[in-house]
Amino acid sequence: MAKIQGGTAIAEVLFGDYNPSGKLTMTFPKSVGQIPFNFPTKPNAQWEGEKSRVNGALYYFGYGLSYTNFSYSNLKISPAKQKANRPVTVTLDVKNTGSREGVEIVQLYTRDVVSSVTTYEKNLRGFARVSLRPDQTKTVSFTLTPADLSLWDRQMRFVVEPGLFRVMAGASSEDIRLSGEFEISPNR
Repeated sequence: MAKIQGGTAIAEVLFGDYNPSGKLTMTFPKSVGQIPFNFPTKPNAQWEGEKSRVNGALYYFGYGLSYTNFSYSNLKISPAKQKANRPVTVTLDVKNTGSREGVEIVQLYTRDVVSSVTTYEKNLRGFARVSLRPDQTKTVSFTLTPADLSLWDRQMRFVVEPGLFRVMAGASSEDIRLSGEFEISPNR
């Protein structure tokens, strides 16, 4: 007969014997009036009114807890100007600044700053699970492909539009620690 270990697992997390590293896979709104919470909007749009995402969520996508802390640094985007049919590489360093071993889930988001159609303010484009001892630093690398930067334009073509793209890296969709930009030039 198998023993049920659910209580033991909960006790290990609550008493700090196990360091959790899970992240939420959805946003939890504060009230039903905020639903739908994630929808395309123009930057800084405030039209949603009093019961909206402007007032914030209860918990944002990617939120999670840990018994240690992590810092992000040294964001590099290469190249800074790229053709629409070529990849862009993003690297950053993550350091465990706490006194306990832990796992951080680094999340990478993009935004097409000058798109011809309204798009999401943040698009999850990758994540990396990084296990770190206290005071340890690791470099995390992401490759953004043309498909990662594409959108459906007004003619219903899946294209990469030339212009400025913002890259955001963080611990959740609202806990952005680093950001930078790169430019896509026309394929000519």
